[in-house]
Amino acid sequence: MHEMSLAEGIRQIVEDAGRAQGFGRVRTVVLEIGQLASVEPEALRFCFDVVMKDGIADGAALRIERVPGTGWCLQCAATVPIDALYDPCPRCGGYRVQASGGTGMRVKELEIE
Repeated sequence: MHEMSLAEGIRQIVEDAGRAQGFGRVRTVVLEIGQLASVEPEALRFCFDVVMKDGIADGAALRIERVPGTGWCLQCAATVPIDALYDPCPRCGGYRVQASGGTGMRVKELEIE
């Protein structure tokens, strides 16, 4: 389950931001997760609660915002919406589509006390 290591990375980001900016408690962590990022949100929620124990984000809410997947179709020379990696182009049906958006995850915002 790579969601545990992702949650540990989130904790590191939160702890580093707390030290750098001098805040003590985090109430909410807002994440952007791409539809094509291969992250299971419910597994990440579980891991988040476990990993944040005894830190500045202990008990913090996790809000996840999904980012739709997009790809660049080499045949159409256009950006198209895709639901999964290796999906065909919805315009031409071709499989020469390279994922171009919705592949990442980032800490978007921290709500602090």
